Amino acid sequence: MTSKNTAQTRTRLLLALWDLGGTQQEVKKGLLTKRIVSKSQKVADYQGSLEELQNQGAIAISTKGYSLTSGKGLEVLGEGLRSGEFKFEGTIVGTWAANALVRWISQIDVAVAGADVLVNGKGAIVELSKGIASYDEFKSVALEVYDKLNQNYNLDDLVPIYRIRREIGDQVSRTEFSEWLLEMQADDILQLMTGEVPDFTPDKREDSISIPGAELRSYAKRLI
Repeated sequence: MTSKNTAQTRTRLLLALWDLGGTQQEVKKGLLTKRIVSKSQKVADYQGSLEELQNQGAIAISTKGYSLTSGKGLEVLGEGLRSGEFKFEGTIVGTWAANALVRWISQIDVAVAGADVLVNGKGAIVELSKGIASYDEFKSVALEVYDKLNQNYNLDDLVPIYRIRREIGDQVSRTEFSEWLLEMQADDILQLMTGEVPDFTPDKREDSISIPGAELRSYAKRLI
């Protein structure tokens, strides 16, 4: 694949960042370099593409690494993958790229408009899931997820925070999830509570909410 500053290159960079968890945490520069830059290339070859993505608001760049903005970044990535220009050159496609595309496809929301659906399926409207861009949008989604989990699993109005976080997934960064859930508590929408979750593994504990100087919050209770 050429390292020129093309739409194809930028889409591949975004896909790699997304696959590396760039919507939830900063990806170290060396990790992205290892994923993207081939032996015949240099990191500098991608500088133009990275800067353009930053100017678009699709990624954030720090001295240590890169992160994918949950709203604009996912939007630009979705548009790039849907464009007719995106393709892999050569005869070998990296395993990471194939697996990332499979995972991306599995998260596509398909909306079919009845009047537009043709026999051969060409009328199907496929729309990639959008990132959550505001607190109000997050609040609506979080309450919907809370109610679904509470009802489907008979949780008696005590829903584990880690399950809400995982259900919302890549639509929001880990930092925004924690900040906005705490804001919902401040607005008396949810009460975040302590308590030991059954089979509380380290990853489930990590996906709960830590408050500096206070006990870990592992459950959410809806107040309204």
